[in-house]
Amino acid sequence: MLNRLLFSTATAALLAGCATYGDSDVASTDGDSVSATIDTETGVTAVNLPEGTGYFASDSDLPFLAPDFDAISEDDYLPAFEQGMAIHAAEVQAIIDNPAPPTFDNTIVALEKSGRMLGRVGRIFGAVTGANTTDRLDAINTEISPKLSAHSDSITLNPELFARVKAVYDNRAAMSMTPEDATLLENTYDSMVHAGALLTDAQRERVKEINTELSTITNDFALAARKAMSDQPLILDTRDELAGLSDADIKAAADMATEMGHPGKYAIALQNTTQQPILPSLDNRDTREKLFMLSIHRADGTTDIDTRDTIAKIATLRAEKAALFGQPDWASYAMYDRMAKNPKTALDFMEQMVPALAATQRREAAVLTDQIRAEGGDYEVQPWDWYRFANKVKAERYDLDEDAVMEYFQLQKVLEDGVFYAAGKLYGLRFERRTDLPTYHPDVWTYTVFDRDGSELGLFYFDPFQRPSKRGGAWMSNFVDQSDLWGTKPVIYNVLNIPKAPEGEVQLVSFDNVNTMFHEFGHALHGFFADQRYESLSGTATARDFVEYPSQVNEMWATYPEVLSNYAQHYKTGETIPTAMIDKIEAAAKFNQGYDFGEVVEAALLDMKWHALSPAQAKTLVGNPKAVDAFERKSLTDLGLEVDLVPPRYRSTYFNHIFSGPTGYSAGYYSYLWTEMLDRDSRKWFMDNGGLTRANGDHYRKTVLSRGGTMDYFKMFENFAGRQPDVTPMLEARGLIAGDTDADSTVSDDGTASVGDAGQ
Repeated sequence: MLNRLLFSTATAALLAGCATYGDSDVASTDGDSVSATIDTETGVTAVNLPEGTGYFASDSDLPFLAPDFDAISEDDYLPAFEQGMAIHAAEVQAIIDNPAPPTFDNTIVALEKSGRMLGRVGRIFGAVTGANTTDRLDAINTEISPKLSAHSDSITLNPELFARVKAVYDNRAAMSMTPEDATLLENTYDSMVHAGALLTDAQRERVKEINTELSTITNDFALAARKAMSDQPLILDTRDELAGLSDADIKAAADMATEMGHPGKYAIALQNTTQQPILPSLDNRDTREKLFMLSIHRADGTTDIDTRDTIAKIATLRAEKAALFGQPDWASYAMYDRMAKNPKTALDFMEQMVPALAATQRREAAVLTDQIRAEGGDYEVQPWDWYRFANKVKAERYDLDEDAVMEYFQLQKVLEDGVFYAAGKLYGLRFERRTDLPTYHPDVWTYTVFDRDGSELGLFYFDPFQRPSKRGGAWMSNFVDQSDLWGTKPVIYNVLNIPKAPEGEVQLVSFDNVNTMFHEFGHALHGFFADQRYESLSGTATARDFVEYPSQVNEMWATYPEVLSNYAQHYKTGETIPTAMIDKIEAAAKFNQGYDFGEVVEAALLDMKWHALSPAQAKTLVGNPKAVDAFERKSLTDLGLEVDLVPPRYRSTYFNHIFSGPTGYSAGYYSYLWTEMLDRDSRKWFMDNGGLTRANGDHYRKTVLSRGGTMDYFKMFENFAGRQPDVTPMLEARGLIAGDTDADSTVSDDGTASVGDAGQ
C-alpha cells in the first residue's frame, strides 16, 4: 500500500486541500522583522525573510539531498516545524503584499516555491514517526498536528491570497502556459475553493475549527489503534498452545512475552489486518479463536482501549464540513478530484460484484466445512479456521504447500534479482548497494538507482522488517521529490513489515510478501520516473483512485517466468522454482476469493457507508458506542455478504486508512479495487504486446509513469492502452466471471461503469 506525506513542499499539500500541518498562531517571527523591496524589472517582491536555524534550515549536503539521520535529533523537529511555519507564513504574506498585478509567476509559482523548510522537516518527521517512532516523537506529533492544520488553513482560506489566485485563474484564457503550468493553476484554484475560499467568513471560521479538531482527533485515533495492535499481544501460558509453530517462532514468542513483562509465558503480536497471518499454522483451535477474537475486537472497548466514540466524532466533523460546502455527505465532498468523480460511480462499481462474491463465499465455506469434517472435526468453518483449511484445500486440490513455496524466496534475492531485475529489463535501470548513507534504523538498505542512459536517477531506501516502533502495513514515500524547478532528483523509500528471521537463519519471505515488494516498488518507479517541473504534480502526486494503479501493475512481474527464474531459487539446493509450482500458485489464486476479495470489498463499502452519513445521522452515534457497533454491523449485513464468516479487512475501530489523518483514504478505500481494474486491464495489454520488453516498459513509462498528476487520468490510460479501461480482466482474474464473457464491461471517461451481467 502507498503512504506519501501530503505535501512535497508545504504549499504542494496546502494547495491540494489536504495538508495536516500548520499553525496560524506562529505566523509572527518572534521579533524578527520582514522587509521587502520591489524588483523594478519584474515587479516581483524580494523579501528578507526570517531565517531558520538547525538541521532543517537548509538542504542536506549528502548526495541527492538525502537526509543525514546522524545529524538529526528528536529535539530538532519541534523548533524546525515552528520556524518552518513562520518562514512559510512570511513568504505567503509577501505574495499577498506584492503591489505588482497578479501573474502566474509572482503568485502561482511563488506559492509553489514557498514552504521549503516546512516541507523538509515534514517529510523526514513523517518517515520516522511511521517507521521508527518513539514516545517523544508521538508527543511531538500530538502537539504539532493542530498547529500545522491551522497553518494550512491560514493559507488556503486566506481571502487576500485567493483574490490573487483567482485573478490569475480568471485570466487564464489570455495566458500562454505549458500544459503543466495550466494544471498547476487549475489545481491551485480548485484546491483553494475546495478548502473553503468561496465560503462566507463565518463558514470559513467553522472550517478552520473543524480542521483543527480533526487533526487532533484523528491523531488520537492513530495512536490508540497502534497501541491496541502493538501493546496488546495474545499472552499464552503453555508451549502446547503454540503447537504447529516452528521452534524459532515459539522462542520468539517466549522472548516477546519476557520483554513485555510476562516471563515464562508466550506472546503473539497482532498484525494490522483483521485476519492474522500466523493463524493457519496454529494447530490448537482455541488458540486460533483467541488470537482472532483479540484481533477483531481491537480498540472496541473489550480492553481499556476504545476508539468507537472517536470514530463517531470524526464522522460527524467530516459530515459537518461537507455540509458547509453544500454537499450531502463527506464522500461527495472528498471525491471532487478522483478519477471515479463521485460516490455513486464507486458504489455501483463495487455493489455489482456483490451477488457473485456472496455466492462464492457460501460455496467456499461449504468446501472448507467439508474439509474440516473429512479430518474428523465436528464444527462448521469460522473465520479463525478459514485460512488454515483453505490452505489445506489448496494443498490437496492444487498440490500446493505454502511453506515449501516460501523456501524459494530469500529476501535479498527477491529484491535484487527479482524486483530490480524486472526494472532493468523493462526500463533499463541499474542498482548499486551503498553503505555510506545514514539511515533512521540499522535494518534500512540503500541503493543508487541509475537510469537507462547510465545517469543517476535517484536514491532508494528499503526498510523491510517488522518492529514495535513501526506502524502496520507497507508503503512508499519520498525524502526528496523530483522537480525541474529545483533541479532535484527523487529520494524514495519503501517500508514493509516482514517478520525478521532469528539471528543466523536465512531470511525467507512468503509469496504474499514477494508480491508486496513488487507492489511497493511499483510506487517507487512512479516516483523515480517523475518528469515534472513542479513538486506538487510530481510522481505519485495523483488522485487516490489512480495512485495504486502503477504499483499493482508491477506485481505482475513477480510470477513472470523470466523474472522468476532469476530470483526464485531454493535456499538450500539452489534449484529454480519449478514451473509446475508457479502454475499451481496461479491456479490456486482463484480459490479463496470469497475471503481474499470479500474482506477488501467489505472494507471499501464500510468506508463509503461511514462517509455517506449526514451530519444529523453521524451525530446520533456520538457518545453511544453501542450505536457505533450497530451501525457498523448493519452497514455490513445490508451488503448481502457473509460478514460473520468473512469480516472486513479492517473493522472501523482500527481502520487506519480512513480514520487516521484528517482525510486519509476516507471515501477512498475503494481505490484499491478501482485501480485493480486498471491494473488487470494493463496486464492484458502487456501480455498481448510481448510481455517483459524494453519497448513495453518505455511506452508505459512515457504514457503513465512519467506523467505525475499533470493530465486527466482516463486520457492517460487511453494514451497507454489505446482505449478506455475494461473491468472484465479483473473479474476474470478474481474468478467471478468466466474468461469467455462477452458482457459490456467498459468504464467511460464520464466516470460511469458498466459490467453487464458480470455480477449475476
